[in-house]
Amino acid sequence: MKRVLIGSPIHQEPKILSYYLSSLQDLNTEGIEVSYCFVDDNRSVESKDLLKAFKQEHSAKILKSYHKDTYIRTEETHIWKEELIWKVADFKNQIIQEALKGKYDYLLFVDSDLVLHPQTLQALIKSKRDIISEVFWTKWDLNSIPLPQVWVKDQYTLFHQKRGERIDQQEAQERAMKFLKQLKKPGIYEVGGLGALTLISQKALEAGANFKEIKNVSFNGEDRHFGIRAMALGFSLYVDTHYPATHLYRSSDIEQLNK
Repeated sequence: MKRVLIGSPIHQEPKILSYYLSSLQDLNTEGIEVSYCFVDDNRSVESKDLLKAFKQEHSAKILKSYHKDTYIRTEETHIWKEELIWKVADFKNQIIQEALKGKYDYLLFVDSDLVLHPQTLQALIKSKRDIISEVFWTKWDLNSIPLPQVWVKDQYTLFHQKRGERIDQQEAQERAMKFLKQLKKPGIYEVGGLGALTLISQKALEAGANFKEIKNVSFNGEDRHFGIRAMALGFSLYVDTHYPATHLYRSSDIEQLNK
């Protein structure tokens, strides 16, 4: 029986958090021993109570946050300040330490605004990859097309290009569309960056995979630093596309759940 720790920093509005916790409970865990570790960074008392109620029914550990900063999210976008990014990175590294201390076979990070397909955990473990995400799609801007939380390279490049190769904008767009179409087909694909819904093996964690800032890398976001470090340690990054999650990036996205 595999032992899996599911974890996440939690700073979430109650309605979305309720859907998130329900989807965790609905995961198919046959043959898997699951425990949970959350960092409670909520400002909402109702959200804190939801985590406490979840803990009473499951094997869960809740770590305290002593931060009082504000995370701004609107129907337009989310605002990530530099200090918030590294606060979250520190929270994730605390959860990694819990996974290492508990000698879990896997750690599954699941952001608190995701609703998972029940077969997600089974599929990711079955892949036998050391680091693999399940895909989900988000309109990062209200007027944009849905885009994935995985990418090819650098900050968020969505197309392949060899070093020294020159391509025009049209070719770049065509290559990006090819990559996006690939992610719409059920399968497992190698990528250059990932995040938010990621299974990490004990082997990768013990080798040093973590979210600590790499000082000589200017990319924004702790997931970029995680990915670069993981690949430098010799681990490839993969995405599974069989069971896409639903991302409740905006409160209005809750309407997607009925679909």
